[in-house]
Amino acid sequence: MQPQADPFIVPFCAEQIEILYRDESLLLINKPSGLLSLSGKHPLNKDSVHYRLVQDYPTATLLHRLDFGTSGIMLVALNKTVNSVLTKQFQARTIHKTYNAVLHGSVAQDEGLIELPIARGEFPQQIICAATGKSALTEYRVLERLHNPDRSRVMFTPITGRTHQLRIHSRELGHSILGCDLYASDEAFFMAARLMLHATTLDFDHPVSGERINAICPCPF
Repeated sequence: MQPQADPFIVPFCAEQIEILYRDESLLLINKPSGLLSLSGKHPLNKDSVHYRLVQDYPTATLLHRLDFGTSGIMLVALNKTVNSVLTKQFQARTIHKTYNAVLHGSVAQDEGLIELPIARGEFPQQIICAATGKSALTEYRVLERLHNPDRSRVMFTPITGRTHQLRIHSRELGHSILGCDLYASDEAFFMAARLMLHATTLDFDHPVSGERINAICPCPF
């Protein structure tokens, strides 16, 4: 019996990928919200970051992903050697990322650490589970508190990189990310036209020169 194709057809994303930096080894790009990182199983979900990039950069490989609704900075390798070097940096957690998000309500603490294990739930959701979940840690800092209605602009620094980590950790904090279709209340979901989550910075060691690169992609909201 053949597995069923994903029935969800992704709406077309008219926004283009912005190339932030390019050399012979890698690309730094700005992924738009509403674009898959990798093509889906359904033939109508072919459009993705990878699909678009290989039209101009046939050897491009993604080192990490951003959720469909998340925008912001991504690191792309342009050959196998670079892919291997950068993958080891991700595994060693020497690549550091921050995200900007707008959360529902007013976050009480100015900063904190969310430490809650994440496991697979019923697709496509993840769950918090002490028994079967993998360790997941997220640091957060409130950048601004907004009113009418109450919202909080925060900076997230994920220490681990679990699927949907920032979205589910935000919910467990009691303040879902606005526009989140999986973990937010209806009120929080309809407060934004998109998922209000953006990958803002990415720091890594250049795989050839060894120079520490501090890449920035300004938040659009």
